[in-house]
Amino acid sequence: MGLTRQYLRYRPAALFGLVASARGNVALVALRGERGRCVAVPACEHVFVWDTRKGEKVLILKGLKQEVSCLCPSPDGLHLAVGYEDGSIRVFSLLSGEANITFNGHKAAVTALQYDHLGGRLVSGSKDTDVIVWDVINESGLYRLSGHKDAVTQVLFLKEKNLLVTSGKDMLVKWWDLDTQHCFKTLAGHRTEVWGMALVSEEKRLITGSADSELRVWDITYIQEVKDPDEPESKKSKGSSPGAEENTEEDETLELDEQPEERLVKCSKVGSIMREGRDRVVTLATDRTGKILACHGTGAVLEVFSVLSEEEVQKKLEKKMKKAKKKAKQKSEEEPERSVELSLQEEIQRVTNIRASSKIKSFDLILSPKGELKITLLLQNNIIESYNLNLSAQVPQAVRASKITIGGHRSDVRTLAFSSDNIAILSASAESVKIWNRSTLQCIRTMDCEYALCSLFVPGDRQVIIGTKTGKLQLYDLASGSLMETLNAHDGAVWSIALSPDQRGFVTGGADKCVKFWEFDLVKDESSVQKRLSMKHVRILQLDEDVLCVRYSPNQKLLAVSLLDCTVKIFYVDTLKFFLSLYGHKLPVLCMDISCDGTLIATGSADRNVKIWGLDFGDCHRSLFAHDDSVMYLQFVAKSHLFFTAGKDGKIKQWDADKFEHIQTLEGHHQEVWCLALSPNGDYVVSASHDKSLRLWERTREPLVLEEEREMQREAEYEESVAKEEQPVVAGETQGETGLAGKKTIETIKAAERIMEAIELYREEMAKLKEHKAICKAAGKEVPFPVNPILRAYGNITPSAYVLEVFKKVKSSELEESLLVLPFSYVPDLLRLFNEYIHLGSEIELLCRALLFLLKIHFGQITSNHMLVTVIENLKKTTISRVSEARDVLGFNMAGLQHLKREIEAKDEVTFFADATDRFEEKKRKRKKKEKMVLAML
Repeated sequence: MGLTRQYLRYRPAALFGLVASARGNVALVALRGERGRCVAVPACEHVFVWDTRKGEKVLILKGLKQEVSCLCPSPDGLHLAVGYEDGSIRVFSLLSGEANITFNGHKAAVTALQYDHLGGRLVSGSKDTDVIVWDVINESGLYRLSGHKDAVTQVLFLKEKNLLVTSGKDMLVKWWDLDTQHCFKTLAGHRTEVWGMALVSEEKRLITGSADSELRVWDITYIQEVKDPDEPESKKSKGSSPGAEENTEEDETLELDEQPEERLVKCSKVGSIMREGRDRVVTLATDRTGKILACHGTGAVLEVFSVLSEEEVQKKLEKKMKKAKKKAKQKSEEEPERSVELSLQEEIQRVTNIRASSKIKSFDLILSPKGELKITLLLQNNIIESYNLNLSAQVPQAVRASKITIGGHRSDVRTLAFSSDNIAILSASAESVKIWNRSTLQCIRTMDCEYALCSLFVPGDRQVIIGTKTGKLQLYDLASGSLMETLNAHDGAVWSIALSPDQRGFVTGGADKCVKFWEFDLVKDESSVQKRLSMKHVRILQLDEDVLCVRYSPNQKLLAVSLLDCTVKIFYVDTLKFFLSLYGHKLPVLCMDISCDGTLIATGSADRNVKIWGLDFGDCHRSLFAHDDSVMYLQFVAKSHLFFTAGKDGKIKQWDADKFEHIQTLEGHHQEVWCLALSPNGDYVVSASHDKSLRLWERTREPLVLEEEREMQREAEYEESVAKEEQPVVAGETQGETGLAGKKTIETIKAAERIMEAIELYREEMAKLKEHKAICKAAGKEVPFPVNPILRAYGNITPSAYVLEVFKKVKSSELEESLLVLPFSYVPDLLRLFNEYIHLGSEIELLCRALLFLLKIHFGQITSNHMLVTVIENLKKTTISRVSEARDVLGFNMAGLQHLKREIEAKDEVTFFADATDRFEEKKRKRKKKEKMVLAML
């Protein structure tokens, strides 16, 4: 066997340059008991918690691979539910920063999350059109609700009733009764997608936002609350007015499933509130109290409305009636009844419009007890803005309280560079150049620039040069952070820049079909005595096509130029004579690099291929299919024939140019990777993507074996295929509105396999025990019984106890799906074991849940099996007795806790009065002291 080449693994070291991703929503969270100060935002696969006052990152909730798509804080403020692009939901503790619970049920991205008012249940909506209700306390799924025909956009729990309202892109709003788990009403008064919903006026009014400028308002009447059943339906509900826009066509098609008798809820359209924006509603939400309603479209304006409470409506109505009476007296006419009704615009009043610095992607708001409204906006250009709005002012004006920007660029980073000492990283975008410290990941310099396309550190690392889209070269001094010089280098964009190996100059290639050679020069500065660095144009090479990329060979004898005609031309540097033409790519070569020994040149093209060529004869050694989209950047690792490529498919790959093998893939970016840079020592890779993030990867000492890497890749592909397989069907269950909450994943299959292995071990041990007893009987003496090493590892427990231990380790959220995968041949043994466990009184709740589920899915086979009749009879007796015992214990504990609560409340009342007396005495002392001081002064 020949020697295998050893490669070293690169691993993700950090994610930086990102303030917030625009894919998910922003959420105000209570950290250290303070509300309105900290804000949670999605940051690719992580969640960042920012302190808006200090502008600092205070907590990172680390995700796995998938991008965050939705956030929802719990009502107690201790947890944050995070939905991901793959349909999974993780519940994080904001105290420890760890994920306590994971729910897997959706097949596509989670689009909406909502807790009930107690925080015990969580409902999620997804792009897969399903709505799932989860039990947060038991860490399991309750049920799946299917009914929408397109992605779910919003989900809302009703506090008082056990009802759920959902909206979707299928233009429908559905009402679900969670007691019977079915949809009992569908509102169809929308002609376009329903993008948002909000409940106001103590859940007696529903406001929906769609793709037009109307916010539709619906009155909700709960049927149980209607006292007079004979009241005519034609009577106008309070709040309807001639001023509110009404649509008769919409009212006619109000309810798809309208029955002669309505159940639970009656919905009627009151009218519409007109938004100023003409585009679709992106987010529509209220604060916790429901007094403030806000919405925004695809633009930069947030519209804020105030919703009057019942008391305020009554006061306004009284004022209006007084005015009407005065007018009636003056005109000596009868009091008109219609004139004393409030219009919709008077009940829901426009407060103000807040104009952000860029397009708004999401917002969250909180109303402080003092009446000040705090609003946090997540903007499209990597910024979080916070505004304060004083509602008690005569004309409320929003004041910007804070702005978090320093942590990243406003637009995509198009060029990266490493300093020669491997410490500083340069990143440049359409508006700024930033210098980052690699070890601390802090931004140490920010300089304004034009649209940057290429960059380099000047030897010495004290200055940097930027090539721009307008054809300029900009020279910056890092110490002062100032622009030293701007040169009009090209008539078109400067696509590429390369430092000469002798470090005396550099070469640029542009869209004006020119390659220009430059030298560094020291010129006398007019403002100071000292000389400063400048750039001097030396030579020019005119070509027939636009230049996309230029590279020097390490010995500075050859210059490689990539052209728009899909070829790469090699020239001699000294004479600029043509040497070789490399042709074979079907689309233009966007990137290339020459190896450190000057023998190989690798080219990456928009045709998704990488070609490796010899520089001696220009022959193509190998063509590799590298990425699923254009290859955007390519660079060799120093002192080796290994190179990295970055593609529009969001992946970074490492290759061996000698063996033409793919070594490893660095996955992390969620969108196109525009560029990357390798440190001069090859230990670090930094990459920039369209997801606004910069990622740092570091070389470890861990060796990478290609065979193992391929095996891991195959396993990952298998796990993905398992998740995409059709879900197992429960016998006798029809595919209706409801279904099981979970889904089959590789974890549920592994859990089922562990249960099967435990039952197999139990069977083997029981068979061995029988044999052992027979041997002992035959021998007439006790023979030592060999203990299974697995049971010994668990502390010499019995085989049945081992099965219970394995069963307890199955995650609560995966229990049903694991039992669904379990073959029936293992069920009889499991039922006998359940009987034994329940009789002993251990894990009653878990075992009853599993038992009832097994009876449900295997009902036919269990009832037809005569061997299991006695087992089921025994289970019936033991289960009923043990469950009633557990209920008695719970009831006793509840009564005890309530007694303690009453005692504490009684003590608190006494303490409250004692505190009040102390405060009164303190005030009295202060007043006397003040009087004495005044007398002394007089």
